[in-house]
Amino acid sequence: MSILEHNGAAIVAMAGKNCVAIASDTRFGLRQQTVTCDFEKVFKMSDKIYVGLAGLATDVQTLRATLKFKLALYKLREERKMKPEAFAALLSHMLYEKRFGPYFVEPLVAGLKEEGTPF
Repeated sequence: MSILEHNGAAIVAMAGKNCVAIASDTRFGLRQQTVTCDFEKVFKMSDKIYVGLAGLATDVQTLRATLKFKLALYKLREERKMKPEAFAALLSHMLYEKRFGPYFVEPLVAGLKEEGTPF
């Protein structure tokens, strides 16, 4: 069994005309035992960027906090909001730099570009 299956999750996203949607289950469990049914897996990173994180619960919480920190740091340094493309690149780089001691998460990014088209 994969470590990614330890806590389990299901996340889906879809794009429409000038809109996006992202949804997940809220179950937190240890294999087949349910611990709680209010575990958040979809997070609002900014007004136009959402990220869904499926995988090991501790890594989901750690990665969410780190992403929030880096997003705030970007806004402080650049004096502008991060675009969804830049956010996806940031997340990709974060996961790649931990490839030898990885975060056991499977991310899904959904957002709107500046012109209002889905990313």
